[in-house]
Amino acid sequence: MRPAILSAMLYAAAVLGANPLAAQNLTPDVVQQALEMRQDEMRKLILHETPVPLVETAYQDAEGNPLDLMDSNGKFRVVNFWATWCVPCREEMATLSALQDQLGGEDFAVMAIATGRNRMSGILKFNADHGVTLPVLLDPKGQLASSVGALGLPVTILLNAEGQEIGRLTGGADWASENATAILSLLAGLTAPEI
Repeated sequence: MRPAILSAMLYAAAVLGANPLAAQNLTPDVVQQALEMRQDEMRKLILHETPVPLVETAYQDAEGNPLDLMDSNGKFRVVNFWATWCVPCREEMATLSALQDQLGGEDFAVMAIATGRNRMSGILKFNADHGVTLPVLLDPKGQLASSVGALGLPVTILLNAEGQEIGRLTGGADWASENATAILSLLAGLTAPEI
């Protein structure tokens, strides 16, 4: 075997071994199984046939430091766009925090990004009052939300380990429900599909 081919194979094996989600293919069968599993609010979940690359990826932390969604690659991410004034957003935040508690880890993360005008004091008070332990993330000018088509709130997008959108749900949902966690575990490769 030629050295260049052997090097390429070893590099690919190292990359796939270092990141089990990169090795997990979101096959049409897995997508179909996830679609068939949807119940109640999860029926609003749309899964894309082909992953969609993001255009805008910038957001901020609570101190205003710039962050980039692409820096979180390697994890399956549930990215929720919300605002303190949005009633359905407020209703689902505790379930997003519970989802992070249930599935969060080195291969899975929940990110709640407050988009548009949100006072920091309002976000912190809301989180404290509702037991939300997710980090405070901001999209103060709504550029990230706008670029992903989150024109109404809440909108939740699902990002694969490569940072591409594989699905979305518009409107509120109980993200800690058995149905939601089963679907997300399947899509994230945290459970083996029963096909």
